[in-house]
Amino acid sequence: MTDPDPGTRRDGTRRRRVLGVAFDSVPKGIAGSLILAGVAIIFANVVSRYLFSAAIFWAEEILVFMVVALVAVSAIAVSFNGAHLSMDLLLARARGRLKRLIDSAIVLVFVACCGFVVVQSVEMVAAFRRTGTVSIAAGVPLVVPHTVLLIGFALMIVAVLARVLAGFRAPPQNEEDGTWRG
Repeated sequence: MTDPDPGTRRDGTRRRRVLGVAFDSVPKGIAGSLILAGVAIIFANVVSRYLFSAAIFWAEEILVFMVVALVAVSAIAVSFNGAHLSMDLLLARARGRLKRLIDSAIVLVFVACCGFVVVQSVEMVAAFRRTGTVSIAAGVPLVVPHTVLLIGFALMIVAVLARVLAGFRAPPQNEEDGTWRG
């Protein structure tokens, strides 16, 4: 059977590749970089503490901010891949129209919840911007980590909508090892 429009398949593949890079590869690359930077900070702190008897006073606070950023960025890829935790008892048994309805409801609830968090985050970022509040040890303006959360949740919405509008489905779970294929 031939494809009626050969360009459609190529464009679809290209779109999948672009979306995959934007919402999967880039967030995973950023997450990996954050992990490496965190390990470097921990290593430097251990060396400083035990060899020079002087701990890096800001290390733990910066590591907490890095973990927040790591989770926010990783959640973009998880959302795009449809790999987030879900109660799929009904979805696993549903077929046809009912399955599409449940899928749609899941997406709508996800977008609504993330949208609520985005609205609240905008208010928090504005408050921290007005007050100029900074963290205790490192003096990081608190507007920075809260902006990271705002961007993370906003991009989770964009990633899920991009996946849905591009016609991607969440990859089925591999029953042997529990990993996701796709």
